[in-house]
Amino acid sequence: MAPTLFPMESKSSKTDSVRASGVPQACKHLAEKKTMTNPTTVIEVYPDTTEVNDYYLWSIFNFVYLNFCCLGFIALAYSLKVRDKKLLNDLNGAVEDAKTARLFNITSSALAASCIILIFIFLRYPLTDY
Repeated sequence: MAPTLFPMESKSSKTDSVRASGVPQACKHLAEKKTMTNPTTVIEVYPDTTEVNDYYLWSIFNFVYLNFCCLGFIALAYSLKVRDKKLLNDLNGAVEDAKTARLFNITSSALAASCIILIFIFLRYPLTDY
């Protein structure tokens, strides 16, 4: 298929039409500029939610094995809230709930570990010996 050729206008007719339309000479480049609409592509950039740790496995471990005063259950609930907020792209809410889940996981692990250590100490050295 052969390209179709169009006759070109002479430059003098453009400048004459600009002068006739009353556009000042300083704005001549604006009058000669052809308007062309460029197609635009919109790319939505979401915050990177993979950086937010949900502490899900640690919460499950604390819930199953070290559920001291239901702190493991509370940590698991906050870990699930983090996953939900990551799906909704609520990065600030996910970070706050991740901090809370980490706090409950640390507390549950520390209290359960200290209770286990105390049990082993009392089994090794019973109170009747004192």
